[in-house]
Amino acid sequence: MTPSDVKATLSFSDGSPSMALPIYKGTVGPEVIDIRKLYAQTGKFTYDPGFLSTAACNSTITYIDGDKGELLYRGYPIEQLATNCDFLETCYLLLNGELPNPSQKIAFTKLVTNHTMVNEQMQFFLRGFRRDAHPMAIMTGLVGALSAFYHDSTDINNPQHREISAIRLIAKMPTLVSMAYKYTVGQPYIYPKNDLSYAGNFMRMMFATPCEEYVPNDVLVRAMDRIFILHADHEQNASTSTVRLCGSSGTNPFAAIAAGVACLWGPAHGGANEAALNMLGDVQKMGGVEKIGEFIKKVKDKEAGVKLMGFGHRVYKNYDPRAKLMRETCHEVLGALGLENDPLFKLAMALEKIALEDEYFVARKLYPNVDFYSGIVQRAIGIPVSLFTAVFALARTVGWIAQLNEMIGDPEYKIGRPRQLFNGATARDVKPLAARV
Repeated sequence: MTPSDVKATLSFSDGSPSMALPIYKGTVGPEVIDIRKLYAQTGKFTYDPGFLSTAACNSTITYIDGDKGELLYRGYPIEQLATNCDFLETCYLLLNGELPNPSQKIAFTKLVTNHTMVNEQMQFFLRGFRRDAHPMAIMTGLVGALSAFYHDSTDINNPQHREISAIRLIAKMPTLVSMAYKYTVGQPYIYPKNDLSYAGNFMRMMFATPCEEYVPNDVLVRAMDRIFILHADHEQNASTSTVRLCGSSGTNPFAAIAAGVACLWGPAHGGANEAALNMLGDVQKMGGVEKIGEFIKKVKDKEAGVKLMGFGHRVYKNYDPRAKLMRETCHEVLGALGLENDPLFKLAMALEKIALEDEYFVARKLYPNVDFYSGIVQRAIGIPVSLFTAVFALARTVGWIAQLNEMIGDPEYKIGRPRQLFNGATARDVKPLAARV
């Protein structure tokens, strides 16, 4: 990271001396003003709620251009990866910086496949939860509990420990998600099968039963694999920042990823596709497609307080590139399953058409996002709405690990310690209880 010859000059109207601040330029994207010495030299902090204008790290993993609608993993456009690669190739890329050659892909796939089983005692953890517990509550506990079983890979500062914990997490997440699902529906757990693909294995563990063998549908497996690829990483979002902040304390990788799972649970983040499907369900209860005009009026009326979930994105000011890919997959899956006339899916497609053509939504760039389509696809496949965020966590695990490893390897990394603007009471004395009014 080399500073630019140009510097930013910070001047103050209160007579304080001005300060020259270094400027860093990345390979693409906005330049960054280095304010690390600001407090030491001026006694002042910056104020940036939500970190909307603050770079907390430098990274080589994922780049987003929200205006162009561009998403790159290690420089590769998401469109090319989702079309030409499978999820484990994408995992290899995020972890290692380059796509695997044929022999590397075989070795990496075999390594992940050989770690898909989880300790049998995990079943006892599950039994401690209520059957109606939200899958994300279960996943937060199970992922954190992995550190209790793998003491040989909990040193975050040991590169070999980080490598084996990465493989274990990527391999075991589908098993844990399927176990959480099977527990909530009261079915027996299905063990992984090594001759299936990563996505195919997940589908079998989800939907097979001991009394009937599950034969994966290639269209659905491909759709699931694409969902994993599209959600694998997304720059410094809330859950990724949480993993980095948690890991900066030196905690073990399993605990850091569990923190990411907990953050992802929020409806404004990983729960967005769940919220989108719930919204469609609410419109369906109102009367379905016939009532869609009435629903849209409420969305446009700010006083009504009705939100259009699954549309627009905080980062993308153009069409979400992942949404374009997921839209293709969505129509492919609905066609393969003969669900084009399903009332809920007809409603979803009608809502999509309005959002893409109505001037109100087009002007505000409230296009359908990846959450809208991935929720529809997952429901069509048979994944319950409550499990959507757990599937998201499964996919995002590799991105979290790549980001965590990058942070640990950064010589400039320090334990995270945000500052604050304090507006509370100043120092005061405690009065005796009798004197307090």
